[in-house]
Amino acid sequence: MTTNSYSFKDVIAFAIKNEVDSYEFYHNMAKKITSDSNLADTFEELAIEEQKHRDYLQDYLEGEIPEIQLADFEDYHVSESVAEPKLTEDIKFVDAIVLAMKKEEQAMNMYKKLALLSTDDRQKELFSDLSRIEEMHKVKLEKIYVNAAYVEVW
Repeated sequence: MTTNSYSFKDVIAFAIKNEVDSYEFYHNMAKKITSDSNLADTFEELAIEEQKHRDYLQDYLEGEIPEIQLADFEDYHVSESVAEPKLTEDIKFVDAIVLAMKKEEQAMNMYKKLALLSTDDRQKELFSDLSRIEEMHKVKLEKIYVNAAYVEVW
């Protein structure tokens, strides 16, 4: 069994880069979507959340360990049951939400894996909390998706 050793700072720097990439994705999507102001606002809110994650990780890297407060929520795993659409200039509202859900699912799984691989309890807790935060975003997007994709049910 091969064990790779990365410094904690390297892992946090990697996580910060992912948060910056997510911020840029959501922020750029918000600017590109001119046909639906609600969708643009949703993406801008997600961009702001990703920026907060980056700031949180940066503080953590600098030795400040802020506490994470997480509310209870139920994950129905909607994202895991849909295919990821292609990003296009004229992406439909529902497809844009699916794309965002998949992005949050990927981030959630990345942090979950980092938590499992970490041998330090403090690091495990950090990555578990970050995974849970990404899961909260995924669940929020799943609710928007279900309401938009299955309008006839409501």
